[in-house]
Amino acid sequence: MKAIRVARAGGAEVLELADLPAPEPGPGQVRFRVEAVGVNFIEVYQRLGLYPLAMPYTPGSEAAGVVDAIGQGVDDLKPGDRIGSTNTIGAYAEYALVPAVKAITLPPHLSTRDAAAALLQGMTAHYLALTVHPLQSGEWCLVHAAAGGVGMLLCQIAKRRGARVIGTTSTEAKAARARAAGADEVILYHEKNVAAEARRITGGVGVRVVYDSVGRSTFENSLDALAPRGMMALFGQSSGPVPSFDPQILNRKGSLFLTRPKLHDYTDTREELLARAGDVLGWVADGSLRLTIEHEFPLASAAEAHRALESRKTSGKLLLVP
Repeated sequence: MKAIRVARAGGAEVLELADLPAPEPGPGQVRFRVEAVGVNFIEVYQRLGLYPLAMPYTPGSEAAGVVDAIGQGVDDLKPGDRIGSTNTIGAYAEYALVPAVKAITLPPHLSTRDAAAALLQGMTAHYLALTVHPLQSGEWCLVHAAAGGVGMLLCQIAKRRGARVIGTTSTEAKAARARAAGADEVILYHEKNVAAEARRITGGVGVRVVYDSVGRSTFENSLDALAPRGMMALFGQSSGPVPSFDPQILNRKGSLFLTRPKLHDYTDTREELLARAGDVLGWVADGSLRLTIEHEFPLASAAEAHRALESRKTSGKLLLVP
């Protein structure tokens, strides 16, 4: 089979196409023919060596396709079933493995392409808006990178809950996408101070929660935009990791809360995984949650997909199609 291999940490050029034997499913695993792969920032961090992995490896964890082999002890899946997962082992390939307990059976009318585009970012938006800080009707939230893949889904889910959304983007074109996803107000962060604008929009009070996937370049402004006892949910670091800081800052700025969550901890049980995935995939299937797929790349162009993602000029999801 064709697969992408990484033999050393580095730039996108280390993503090389290779011929490998198809993996054999072990106990509790299934193998599936990969039809679409979601490209995510964590794979960039892993490739750069920020999140070290044993070399060589095949990247990718989010994919959807059709089961073609099952391992010992798997009795709830069979060849021909359509599945998706955010826990795929080596998704940048024509065939990949997944633990059966982490496989999600797809709704009948949902394409594997849409499943690969929706699962990781959709469930991330879901746990942020429903669990990390369960948004209430009428309260203000701030969504950084509101025209990005998670950002546009988060805006939509926030509006489902009746919240009011302030988004941040870099350009007016991206601001239009954020508004189309439900943002009530959009701040162009290159032109205006985000915290000052957020306080102006909220009548000086500040927002109840900031959902921040950017990190280093937005962190201080995010804290300054919060109302007393507000929540800062830092779930990414596309601009780089946040430097160490004194927790006393949270006290001085109004007894603030800070969390650094990840999806794994919010899909820890089979029941929670299926509940979140069921909501997200159901909303996509019935059209009430709109996906934006920016571009589909052939598997051999994985390096090009990474460069596009790192440019921070994309809006929506990037897919690899083996």
